[in-house]
Amino acid sequence: MRHCGYHFERQDGEELVFCRILGSGKSGYPRFHIYLKINNVSHETQINLHLDQKKPVYQGVSAHSAEYEGQLVEQEAERIKKTVEPS
Repeated sequence: MRHCGYHFERQDGEELVFCRILGSGKSGYPRFHIYLKINNVSHETQINLHLDQKKPVYQGVSAHSAEYEGQLVEQEAERIKKTVEPS
C-alpha cells in the first residue's frame, strides 16, 4: 500500500487500515481510506476503499461523510490495480 501512496494507520481486528490524504490542509481531509484483509488460506486480498470527505462531526462516533462509489473512487481503484498488478 505504501507503493500506492498510502500510509498505515492501525490494525482493526483482521483488517489493516491505510489512508492517502488528498488535501493539503491540516485537517487531513479529504482522504482515501482502505480496509485491507488478506485471506491466509486462499492468499486473496480484499480491499474496501472509500473516500472520506470530512472529519466526523461528533467525537466518539465513527459516522462520517464517506463515498463508496463514484468517479473519484473508481479512478482510485483503477490506479491501485495498475500499481499492484504484476506487469
